Amino acid sequence: MSKCFPDNFLWGGAIAANQVEGAYLTDGKGLSTADLLPHGIMGERQLRTPGDSNIKDIAIDFYHRYREDIALFAEMGFTCLRISIAWTRIYPQGDEDTANEEGLAFYDRVFDELAKYNIQPVVTLSHYEMPYGLVKNYGGWGNRQTITFFERYARTVFCRYRDKVKYWLTFNEINMSLHAPFTGVGLPNTSDKSAIYQAIHHQLVASARAVKACHALISDAKIGSMLLGGILYPLTCKPDDVIETLQQNREWLFFGDVQARGAYPAYMTRVFSKHGIRLYITDQDRQDLQETVDFISFSYYMSGCVTKDQELNQQARANILNMVPNPHLPHSEWGWQIDPVGLRYLLNVLYDRYQKPLFIVENGLGAKDVLTEDGSIQDEYRIKYLNDHLYQVGEALEDGVCILGYTSWGPIDLVSASKAEMSKRYGFIYVDRDDDGNGTLVRRRKKSFYWYAEIIKSCGKTLKAPHIE
Repeated sequence: MSKCFPDNFLWGGAIAANQVEGAYLTDGKGLSTADLLPHGIMGERQLRTPGDSNIKDIAIDFYHRYREDIALFAEMGFTCLRISIAWTRIYPQGDEDTANEEGLAFYDRVFDELAKYNIQPVVTLSHYEMPYGLVKNYGGWGNRQTITFFERYARTVFCRYRDKVKYWLTFNEINMSLHAPFTGVGLPNTSDKSAIYQAIHHQLVASARAVKACHALISDAKIGSMLLGGILYPLTCKPDDVIETLQQNREWLFFGDVQARGAYPAYMTRVFSKHGIRLYITDQDRQDLQETVDFISFSYYMSGCVTKDQELNQQARANILNMVPNPHLPHSEWGWQIDPVGLRYLLNVLYDRYQKPLFIVENGLGAKDVLTEDGSIQDEYRIKYLNDHLYQVGEALEDGVCILGYTSWGPIDLVSASKAEMSKRYGFIYVDRDDDGNGTLVRRRKKSFYWYAEIIKSCGKTLKAPHIE
């Protein structure tokens, strides 16, 4: 049975500034936290020295090739493209009184190019990066003053692009700060829970202030939160496993609860008490948090399991999210379990919980693509992965879930966030560059390029029912 997607459903892809743009320190750009992680968010922080380099300094050179890439996205029929603005292109150190005009002008050019093809930009304000100047001089999000700097940045881009951008997101995968504090809130990864949650609180207040500013400055815009949708199942039906699963899901749903409901949920009182966490929250903070998002966006790559079995939990600690593998699911080359039905489940969980529109802004398969003798890439595995996930999106729509759109992660090959690899390819478009930075940067259409174009053209009607093993 073919799936029925709404006529106004937004189809596209998602990229991030620090993974595609390159142009390291070009046109006044400042040093970002992402620039200090040459081996990705799972690597160690390294201070930059004169003359050094890393793969993200050029990435895929979107900064200079955006017209070519946007034309390819348009060829697939994209109606939206999720991108991020590099905060350090607008405020290089983070605390300047005046914005960098060259940085602002770059995104003007990008948005104008998208408009030429009737592609709606979906813009993330902070995607796994912030000005290193704010970390070095203020202590990152551990300092309440960073709220003011972020609000200034948000207001600047809202005013500049108010006629060009109607969909905004505040912080990318905001719950990742619990697992990668330097990437998320600019704190050392060895920081204790009290420091991390206080920094998270400042970020949640900043997000709410950005929502309020967006509503005031762009009356016809929508602004949402963005969660890492790490949905968890109990490994067994033992009551202890079920309760533990409830508690671990709440660790990331907490961020959605604050941003969508406007206050801290009651269950966090016990969490904070258990870990001896006392947050400094002002009356103004509580008032600010009441400004809630218009929609919930999220990434979804895999599900995981939870158990009270300590031996199994110890084995899972190599995974950044500490997920226990599901014995009923296959996995990718990078060990990420593949669970299309989990996407339908997650969509229903989030919609039942918040009753706000949802937006799937990241989903995709990282794989080692191989060029054949004729120069083509026969990525049937990617087609199957995306087909099966999109089919479940259609199922969720039939369940009554309100879904704004779908942007696959990395519609063009980019530098992966976790380990800064080019070999972990997500794209419909192949980029000739390897993990050592060698290559011509020439773009090639993969087989999935033509498949996705047909899915968009048919508005999902050409999706195939997954084969049941």
